[in-house]
Amino acid sequence: MENNAQITSSSDHDDFNALPVQVSVKTLDKGFMINVLSEKSCPGLLVAVLEAFEDMGLNVLEARVSCADSFHLQAVGGENVEGESSMDAEAVKQAVMMSIKNWSETTEND
Repeated sequence: MENNAQITSSSDHDDFNALPVQVSVKTLDKGFMINVLSEKSCPGLLVAVLEAFEDMGLNVLEARVSCADSFHLQAVGGENVEGESSMDAEAVKQAVMMSIKNWSETTEND
């Protein structure tokens, strides 16, 4: 199962925030494959996404990041909980999207 989402800012006066950020989450056997992509380099976005992982209790098992001209994060995250898995791809996607939204609002105010 794969979930895709696109976040755009309603702010027309700032072209940095008007660019879309794409988020996709795919369920793996023991965790999730999370992809975050933006056409522009986004200083601070990596930290925001990693903090969202931490808040969800996801361990980053493997990650590839490119921040040169664009931003692309591909990460494999596994739950850091004992017992049964309670998180699904939709919950991960929503949490990542919320962290991006919060980051975008913070960046816009700087």
